[in-house]
Amino acid sequence: MKRINSLFDALVAKRIVATVSALLVIVIGSTAGIWQLGRAQTKIALAANLLARQQMPILSANAGPWTLEEAAERRMIARGHYIPEAAIWLDNRPRPIPAGGAGNTAQAGFYLMMPFRLEGRDEVLWINRGWVPRNNEQRESLPPIETPVGIVNIEGLVFASPGKVYALGSEDVVVDPNKPRIAQNFDLEREAALHHWKQDPFILRLEESGISDGLLREWAPLTTGVDRHYAYAFQWFALAFAGFLFWLISGLRQYWRQSSVNKDLG
Repeated sequence: MKRINSLFDALVAKRIVATVSALLVIVIGSTAGIWQLGRAQTKIALAANLLARQQMPILSANAGPWTLEEAAERRMIARGHYIPEAAIWLDNRPRPIPAGGAGNTAQAGFYLMMPFRLEGRDEVLWINRGWVPRNNEQRESLPPIETPVGIVNIEGLVFASPGKVYALGSEDVVVDPNKPRIAQNFDLEREAALHHWKQDPFILRLEESGISDGLLREWAPLTTGVDRHYAYAFQWFALAFAGFLFWLISGLRQYWRQSSVNKDLG
């Protein structure tokens, strides 16, 4: 019992500051590691849900109307024609890199959002046609792309929005809805009010590949970054373990030194 008390004194009682510091490192490292594991599991669950919804029967936008809850993350086909004069170029979008693909995710560019008038319906469906790099020397110039003329059939996945980026300030209050424009983010309700037309409550992200229109559509899977979360979790847990080891080893060394002194005095 005396040895246990001496060990407790050497590890804890005489090292309050070191003990509290070690506890903080352990708690912070463990909490951050658990959070990173949770982020990874969330992405895996989202990807599994997306895959399951993609395997459901393909919807037809022309057979709508569909609600967002009915159509979200499902495959959809549409027939109609593009309205290129009302296109919106969403700025500061990183290049999508597919699983196992090569490329520079730091390369910024545009998502091209373009309205699509559905055949046989007085309704518009907004299409994310893909990604294209930006001209860094002439930042206001729009990249050259090709837009099909006339009635076409398209296919893609339904999403609530193309995603948001941080924007300084607000978007321009006064815009010409009949001219292509550059914007930071996309708001379905705002576009409906600007154009005074009826539109679907979601967007369609094209999944077509091999089309030479100047746009990239090799979308990154939702599980992108899972390995990075696992790596971050390992680093945080390693930090917590290292903090514990440092506290334990330094305390034991102090205990052994004190024991040796006591033996010499005895």
